[in-house]
Amino acid sequence: MAAGNRDSRSRYLLSFGLLLALFVLLFLWNLNSGTVQLTPGEIAKILFTEGGDRTARPIVWEIRLPRILAAAILGGALAVSGFLLQTFFANPIASPFVLGISSGAKLTVALAMIVLLERGLTISSAGMVLAAFAGSMISMGFVLLISGRVRQMSMLVVCGVMIGYICSAITDFLVTFAEDSDIVSLHNWSLGSFSGTSWEQVKLSAAIVFACLVLTLFMAKPMGAYRLGEVYAQNMGVNLHRFRAALILVSSVLSACVTAFAGPVSFVGIAVPHLAKRLFGTSSPLVLIPGCFLGGSVFCLFCDRIARTAFSPAELSISSVTAVFGAPVVILIMAGRRKQAA
Repeated sequence: MAAGNRDSRSRYLLSFGLLLALFVLLFLWNLNSGTVQLTPGEIAKILFTEGGDRTARPIVWEIRLPRILAAAILGGALAVSGFLLQTFFANPIASPFVLGISSGAKLTVALAMIVLLERGLTISSAGMVLAAFAGSMISMGFVLLISGRVRQMSMLVVCGVMIGYICSAITDFLVTFAEDSDIVSLHNWSLGSFSGTSWEQVKLSAAIVFACLVLTLFMAKPMGAYRLGEVYAQNMGVNLHRFRAALILVSSVLSACVTAFAGPVSFVGIAVPHLAKRLFGTSSPLVLIPGCFLGGSVFCLFCDRIARTAFSPAELSISSVTAVFGAPVVILIMAGRRKQAA
């Protein structure tokens, strides 16, 4: 038993070390990607001293660095949100995007943007988060209502996809009646991108995401009990009503924060938790919560690099790139489950 624990700890350390190494590598790679090429020495001067090229300095500090941090923070948030939803519904492909939660957040943010822009006003970062949270909770409410009437989890996923389509259709309907200038702003946001992120948005998203991450870590023990069954969790003293409410609230806040600042981002919440489970070789929430966050950061940093440079100077939407790399993981998950069932 002791040898098994040592092996597990060694695997956890190696896995975290690998993810951290990939994170640092992708962080530096993204920092140096673009039309202005910089040497490692020039980047170090810009980041840690007052020196460096005067032209490159604002590019690094005002454009690249906020975008990189946004991709890391929001990518990690989306992966953790997906892990929480998979735990809650006991469904391997539950995620904010699949269950329509991201689409609900997109609808309310679009509505808020259109109403304010028509009056010559702009929506603040906090306002976008609140609007997205309202939409997330509305969509989650419909999903929970359906889950009480549907026994098969596959049908719940289908219903979630339908909710997402309905929200997207209403969003498109609203855009049709918006002003041309408003449509440009809304269209760029709705495609999903980390570009144009400001330091104010980075600070606010970091505060929200890390507060939720701390709360999630406090829920790790009851989450582990809940994964073994509701009866077992109750016998372990878990208050199921409070636990479920907290799980829904935290996952909705995380997905709302991502949608508010980056638009809808697909497949990160499904693919990363499963990749993390394979990498760490465990289902322990205490290991997988930070593992999913770090894995989501690495995944989104890689996808954002592809989105920026694959067809430069044109830029792809981040959701298109995450779908290309995330969808095959979902296909393999479903194929593996069918093979086990057979």
